[in-house]
Amino acid sequence: MCGIVGYIGFNQASDFLLDGMAKLEYRGYDSAGIAVIGPENVIKIQKKVGRLANLEAIVKADPNEGTIGIGHTRWATHGVPSTVNSHPHQSNNGRFTLVHNGVIENYEELKSEYLSDVTFKSETDTEVIVQLVEYFSNKGLETEDAFTKAVSLLDGSYALGMLDSEDEDTIYVAKNKS
Repeated sequence: MCGIVGYIGFNQASDFLLDGMAKLEYRGYDSAGIAVIGPENVIKIQKKVGRLANLEAIVKADPNEGTIGIGHTRWATHGVPSTVNSHPHQSNNGRFTLVHNGVIENYEELKSEYLSDVTFKSETDTEVIVQLVEYFSNKGLETEDAFTKAVSLLDGSYALGMLDSEDEDTIYVAKNKS
């Protein structure tokens, strides 16, 4: 079980995300992270192992500017609790950033069928999803279509939130059984 928060507005996204994640911390306590689209459409990711207070400390020390973002509190299902396995996960080109609650049962098959050339940074099923979105985007699909195509291939339960650094007005979301 994990907790996901998203924000699009006029205020600092990181403040809202941290407040929302505090309400969901009971859903995940082994790590927490946020991603915010900031100046020049750069996605800044901050994540930390342990309780939300650990993340709050690094965000306060290095504020995350921007008014759109996603946050996640994690309870490990794939991969040990570590910074690299913490959410959000980002595609290799840095364009797409994703958080996920649930379990993708066919992630290994998706890796071998579509992503055999991809270098993975984590041990999570979540990273497979964001790399699939990049894969379909590189095949010429627009972001919504690439996201929809990737989601259509997933077996399992999930709730997803995704940012595209080229679209500072949208959080892409999907859910199944979650």
